[in-house]
Order: sequence, then structure tokens, then C-alpha cells
Amino acid sequence: MKMKGKTASYLRKLINEGRPIHFSLIDPDKVTDLEVFGKVVSMLYKAGTSAFLVGGTLGVSKERLDAVLSLLQDLDVPKIIFPSNINLISDKADAILFMSLLNSDDLYYVIGAQVSSSIIVKMARLEPIPTGYLIVGHGGTAAHIGRARVVPYDNAELALAYALAAEYMGMQYLYLEAGSGAPETVRPEMIRFVSKASNINVIVGGGIRSPERASELIRAGAKAIVTGNIIESDAEKAIKIIDALQKIYTIG
Repeated sequence: MKMKGKTASYLRKLINEGRPIHFSLIDPDKVTDLEVFGKVVSMLYKAGTSAFLVGGTLGVSKERLDAVLSLLQDLDVPKIIFPSNINLISDKADAILFMSLLNSDDLYYVIGAQVSSSIIVKMARLEPIPTGYLIVGHGGTAAHIGRARVVPYDNAELALAYALAAEYMGMQYLYLEAGSGAPETVRPEMIRFVSKASNINVIVGGGIRSPERASELIRAGAKAIVTGNIIESDAEKAIKIIDALQKIYTIG
């Protein structure tokens, strides 16, 4: 099924039904064997991942991006670009997280890249998903490249201030990012505080390695979980995370 123009409504439907969203994050730079990658993607799709995010912070070329998106074309879930810069835009995707790195000291990542890419997004007929991006705790490569003043793990009030600002500016989602391979996820206490005091939909990524932790983050108020590194290192564990999120919906 073609998902262009339908991704936002698809995600809203899942949220309205109380279904936890699972995003499988694929970094094209880390896809070394397309045949093996195809099998992993098929496993994730059959397990019930909600959508594929495609993108990476370093080393991703347009050619690699297009190659990965081409392999995802026949899957009946959205293919969403997770951009790190304006070169990572492709008309082979259905949508793009149109993100502003809210806690960056560099205006380029707050608004400059968005201005530079807006016409490209329009020409590629990508559906923009307005998203605030907030780097928390460990931060990793994304924090370094994005020149972010990282929000401490235990400063939920500061995270809420950003969340409310994003909500008041009309953003639909707030992506709380602990960083790729983070030793600790965003804490449930922060998610709970932000979710209860704002109306923005919270996405959480970074350091999620177990079904138990993923479930805890959803129960704390996150609407969506992103797993990336675990897909590369242990796809079976990623599938267990998807199963755990589905059980939250069916069992409660």
C-alpha cells in the first residue's frame, strides 16, 4: 500500500487506539549486506513493527539511503526519513520527521536546515511530520554533531519546558533522544512528567535494549519507542521488544 500522504493519519490512528508505536531505525551506513538486511527487515515487518525510520548521523550517502528505501518499498508500513542533514532526503520515502533540534546552540539545526530543505521536501512529495528533537543525558554522536546543550537525565522540568514550547509552536511529536548506543535510556520519570503536563506525543529512543525497559517507557507515557542498535546486533531481541509492546495493547 502506498503510504504517501497517509503517514500522519496512520500514526494518529494507532495512538487513538492506544497502540504503542514501534519504529525500527535503520542506519544505511551500517547496512553492509543487502541480502541479510532484507531478511532482517522481513522479520521486523512480520513481527509487527509500526514503521521504518531510515537515516543516520555520520557516513550516510544519498545512494545508500535510496538503496535501503528501495528494499522497503513493498512493505505495508510507512517509510520515514530520520534526517541528520539536508542531503538525506529521498522521494522513495513516504514521509520525513521534519525536526528541529530544540536544544542546539547552532541555529542551523534549530531552523536553518529546515528552511534549506523545505522546498526539497515539497518537490519530493514527502509528508512532513512536525517533530521537536530533544537530546537528553548521554547524547552520543547526535549531541556532538548537533552542538546540543544536553538536558540532564534527572531534569524533567527542563524537558517539560521544551515539550510545552514545541507543543505551543504546533509540533505534533517530541522525540526524546538519549543517543545511539546510550548506556541509559531516557528515564521513565521524565517521560511521565512530560506526558502528564503536556499534550505532545512523546517518542523515545536511545539505549533501549530489553522488552522490559521498552514496556516501562510506554507505561510511563511514551507513545512510540525507537530501536536501532539492537536491530543491528540482535534482531531477535528487537522482535521481543515489538512483541512486548503489542502485549501492552492486547493485555493492558
